Amino acid sequence: MADEIPVDALQAWLRAFAGAVAENRDQLTKLDQAIGDGDHGTNMDRGMSAVVAALDDAPPADATALFKQVGTTLVSKVGGASGPLYGTFFLRLAGAGGAGPWDAETFARALRAGLDGVVARGKAEAGDKTMLDALIPACDALDAALAAGQPLGEALTAAADAARDGRDATVPMLARKGRASYLGERSIGHQDPGATSTSLLVETAAAELG
Repeated sequence: MADEIPVDALQAWLRAFAGAVAENRDQLTKLDQAIGDGDHGTNMDRGMSAVVAALDDAPPADATALFKQVGTTLVSKVGGASGPLYGTFFLRLAGAGGAGPWDAETFARALRAGLDGVVARGKAEAGDKTMLDALIPACDALDAALAAGQPLGEALTAAADAARDGRDATVPMLARKGRASYLGERSIGHQDPGATSTSLLVETAAAELG
């Protein structure tokens, strides 16, 4: 299978994401204090720490079991909007990949299913100043790069670049969903915390799976 992704590499990605969240916890919290409940960094750090603890205790044997474990852990451990949204994302990943080893196309298809799950759960769309503003361009860039014949590493690098651009593009946006939407015009000029953590998710995928 071309570009087969070992489950150990997927675990390494999730551990790297947990580390990135811990490293950027204060920044994520500061961003959320400006336009949200002020708990995004704390909640995500608690959730991803629980994910790592679960991996240490009982590492799953395949990708489907891995993402199911991550999703259920986040739903049960993370408060606010982050837990349901990220939990749904990973549970949809688990359901889309199927049994057996995952390759680049399987991974991309699963990420797209995760994106669709976030859309369904959060009732948001591109331009609403949410995590989708990083996740949608990342999935689009990944799909386009793979369709052009690029290997997974290069495709994920393109996805990470698109996620960062999407994150930065949230600064001038008017929030239309979530707590930030209550601020109206005052939400303009602030980077979205969900798009920021999503960018970390894709950046660590590029680093660990490339």
